[in-house]
Amino acid sequence: MSQTFNTEAAAFGAGGSLFGLDLGEKTIGVAVCDPDRRVAAPVETIRRTKFTADATRLADLAKERGVVGLVIGLPLNMDGTDGPSAQRARAFARNLPKILDLPVAFWDERLSTAAMERELIAIDTKRKRRAEKIDESAAAFILQGAIDRIRETSS
Repeated sequence: MSQTFNTEAAAFGAGGSLFGLDLGEKTIGVAVCDPDRRVAAPVETIRRTKFTADATRLADLAKERGVVGLVIGLPLNMDGTDGPSAQRARAFARNLPKILDLPVAFWDERLSTAAMERELIAIDTKRKRRAEKIDESAAAFILQGAIDRIRETSS
């Protein structure tokens, strides 16, 4: 997976903001990093409706923020194989160029939502607030891992 990610991420170029996406069945968590790719931050959670509406919202956000590429969390099974969620993420990425034509790299996101849930609990975030922020926080976690890898392999 890491070699595949490195190959996919090469299409992003040397700089520019990236989006991290945590694709759920009901929501899409969105995060962005700075153009130097040092820090990822949550942006918003999109409530999913139809693909075209979801992708159009992503395209609008990407244009506003000058995004040059997308890191999509790939929810692999614990044994590293694709399950239904990973297949849905790949299908979303295959359809995305119809509306948002940016390079895409997949990042292994196993346990990212669980990790962010633990972090939000650790900082005493109320349950309602955690539910509102978990997807975009998971997207930031995914994107931070990816940009750390990009910086590591480019130095």
